[in-house]
Amino acid sequence: MKLILFGGKGGVGKTTCSASAGLHFAKKDFKTLIICTDPAHSLADSLEQTVGDGIKQVTGVNNLSALEVNSEKALQIFKLEYEDEIKNIMETSTQLDKDDVESMFQLQIPGLDELMGFKTIIDLIEEGQYEKYIVDTAPTGHALRLLNSPYLIDEWIKVMAKMRWKYRFIVQSFSGKYTPDKSDDFLLSLKKTVKRIETLLKDSTQCEFIPVLIPEPMAILETERLLKSLNDSGIAVKRLVVNNVMESEGCEFCRARKKAQQKYMAEIKEKFGHLTITPVPLQDNPVMGIEVLDRIKNCLFE
Repeated sequence: MKLILFGGKGGVGKTTCSASAGLHFAKKDFKTLIICTDPAHSLADSLEQTVGDGIKQVTGVNNLSALEVNSEKALQIFKLEYEDEIKNIMETSTQLDKDDVESMFQLQIPGLDELMGFKTIIDLIEEGQYEKYIVDTAPTGHALRLLNSPYLIDEWIKVMAKMRWKYRFIVQSFSGKYTPDKSDDFLLSLKKTVKRIETLLKDSTQCEFIPVLIPEPMAILETERLLKSLNDSGIAVKRLVVNNVMESEGCEFCRARKKAQQKYMAEIKEKFGHLTITPVPLQDNPVMGIEVLDRIKNCLFE
């Protein structure tokens, strides 16, 4: 398994699980990179170390590095690199003038920023500097947009390619031949990027998505919808993590909370019993720092 993504409802402990999993693999002597794709990054808070949009070695842990992906920055770099090619397609395949093309170029293409964030991950994997890539995704809605970004961009490529074929037909009609240029190379390159992402996501031997939830009704309902979307997309799910499970009975509040959770734990087992279910006990202190994450690591992988 090369790529492991943790996802789920906001506030259920995705970042904690991602950081703990990264710590586990690093201590097993796998060179590991934790990648946060959530625009509201909290990986640095979890590790209690500065991270940022450049890969940084996690202090105090051999074999472990971290990265907070800036999808917007990745998109701007992409646009800067391929500005001429995109504008050329618009200028040769439409009746827009240069001002209109410039206005079109500035518009957001749905899913492209997510795709560029994912392209960052794919590029890192293909560079082969690490053995394990652990992804801390944004809350469910944003994570699904991330996973659906290849489909959205593929539709965009089809439209652009159709426009390009019309231009090619006209050129061939008048000159008798057509020589592919950088704009054609750009569309082909983007198509290959989309294909690489789709292939990796659907390869159950290399990629796994691990939902994280807590024993509460809204989290269970959202996890149901998430699992359906993942199944429809052909992305493997073999296990899930149930976080914040009350184990203590040391006070009246603890006993009441544990009793209330039992109902939802039974519902989780009924609905998701075909998966490996890993409970993680509720902690008595905020889960921040390597020492505390090490305890969560033991809960996840025992």
